[in-house]
Amino acid sequence: MASVELQSITKRYGSVEVIRGLNLSVDDGSFTALLGPSGCGKSTLLRMIAGLEEVSDGRALIGGVDVTHEQPAKRRVAMVFQSYALYPHLTVAQNICFSLSLAGVAKSIQKEKGGRVAKLLQLEPLMDRRPAELSGGQRQRVAIGRALVRDPEVFLFDEPLSNLDALLRVQMRLELAKLHNDLGTTMIYVTHDQVEAMTLADKIVVLDGGVISQMGSPLDLYNHPANRFVASFIGSPGMNFLAATVAHAADGLQATFDGGASLRLTPRAAPHFDGTQKVEIGIRPEHVTLSDPGAGQIDGVATVFEQLGNTSYVYVDTALGQIIVETDQSVRLHPGDRLGLTLDPSRAHVFEASGKAWAEQRPQ
Repeated sequence: MASVELQSITKRYGSVEVIRGLNLSVDDGSFTALLGPSGCGKSTLLRMIAGLEEVSDGRALIGGVDVTHEQPAKRRVAMVFQSYALYPHLTVAQNICFSLSLAGVAKSIQKEKGGRVAKLLQLEPLMDRRPAELSGGQRQRVAIGRALVRDPEVFLFDEPLSNLDALLRVQMRLELAKLHNDLGTTMIYVTHDQVEAMTLADKIVVLDGGVISQMGSPLDLYNHPANRFVASFIGSPGMNFLAATVAHAADGLQATFDGGASLRLTPRAAPHFDGTQKVEIGIRPEHVTLSDPGAGQIDGVATVFEQLGNTSYVYVDTALGQIIVETDQSVRLHPGDRLGLTLDPSRAHVFEASGKAWAEQRPQ
């Protein structure tokens, strides 16, 4: 196992900077997810750690050793790609041990290491099959086994579940979580799927335009987003955003929405301002409750009603735009029903025009 540290890492393609002076520390034995939309630089960052991309500026350290200009084979890392990239003419056993075979490792050692990996990944009954005879999940387990047999100090995953169907993705998430618990090896996982990041990682690093927008535990990012981008990217369905004007009131701050509806905000470490300030109020679907028309802060009309078993989502058109509400399975609604919406002021987030969040005032 080994820690990974990136110091002022920059990657340029000509005059275009895709990673800009990024600093990141990944703890020994942790599971860190690099999360962000397409084009944010997360795969490029992973490939620089692996040595598959040159570093334009800065340093990369693995286990405290500077590997910035070291060859990939000497970095003690193993990478699992989005594509399985298995050799179709080789068996599962031969695919898993291919790197050992290239290195001239004795057949007996290959068999021992391959058998250990196969047992860990539940591939023992499949060792004599070829890739065409495997399911997508089985092929991905073989690709993981091929990396695992090298005994790396750091595992790098580049969207390894993207080619799987929904059920297999859930199953493979569980298998990866168990694998990390069993091995305790440092893992860095690239994904654009926030559900994968939330369920797998100890720490999530949210990237936006080649810089770190925020990093922290999954629940910290969910409950305390530092800016509008993180708030919109973490959570499914996403956070609701409502334009408002905030002004001082007798007992704190009051947000007034277009149309006159208002919301008293709990005390916050808000910046000092004179008069009023244009902001956006962010509220997650589970912090909005349904009421009769006129009984809440905002009225609207139900347009879509999604029933997902124990949870339902109601999409409501209002004068402020669409608001998503999470409710339980006992609620029965139909498109066209008129509703009132009540927002929980203690769970509201305030975002300035720049996108920065107002920090919550926490007890000392």
